[in-house]
Amino acid sequence: MRFFLSCLFLGLFFTSAAQEVAKPEVKPVVKIDSLYREDQFYFSITYNMFTDIPDHFKQNKFSLGLSGGFLRDMPINKRRTKAIAAGLGLSYQNYFQNLTISQDPSGVPLYGVNDYGQFVSNRYKQYSVELPIEFRWRNSTYESYKFWRIYTGIKLSYVFSNSSILDDGEKTYRINNNAAINKFQYGPYISAGYNTWNLYVYYGLSPLFKSTETVSGEKLNLKTLNAGLIFYIL
Repeated sequence: MRFFLSCLFLGLFFTSAAQEVAKPEVKPVVKIDSLYREDQFYFSITYNMFTDIPDHFKQNKFSLGLSGGFLRDMPINKRRTKAIAAGLGLSYQNYFQNLTISQDPSGVPLYGVNDYGQFVSNRYKQYSVELPIEFRWRNSTYESYKFWRIYTGIKLSYVFSNSSILDDGEKTYRINNNAAINKFQYGPYISAGYNTWNLYVYYGLSPLFKSTETVSGEKLNLKTLNAGLIFYIL
């Protein structure tokens, strides 16, 4: 009787152990979305320059530009390697240069191009709301967020605040929201790179100043050129 109970106990034990070993592992079902979008937050940092400059115009120090916003991706082919994107963002642009803006006694702005020894400091800065619209090519897949890309388009900007600050050593001229600045600015841009890191270049087609402004009898036709890096974050 004792021998019979021992055999029965061992049989039950090994049967239970075998069931535990043979029990299949239950893995969560991962659903792969083949209809993915590359909706992204973007952030750029640039060195700011001017083109179409007047005689003797120069820049000094590091003229910094920062912008950031969100882009909505709209694929236009089955593989989703081509897309149209539109977005909304904010931009800060800062320029150190020798185009000075002072004022006469009545408050009318006076423009000049002066040697750096003739003033202590001079800068111009502006804040804008920007609307980028771009065509996108990338070799992305729904399984990987790391890919090569070339994005190109046009950026529309509205300057909601601007200021120039000139310290000539005797007096500081600060002009806020100069009416001579074009509030609506636009131009093409291109970004290209791999994964998060991408080169970025923007060229302004619209002059910074309205057509009525002159310096030394020459029409002011300054246009902006920004080059640097842009980062895309999902």
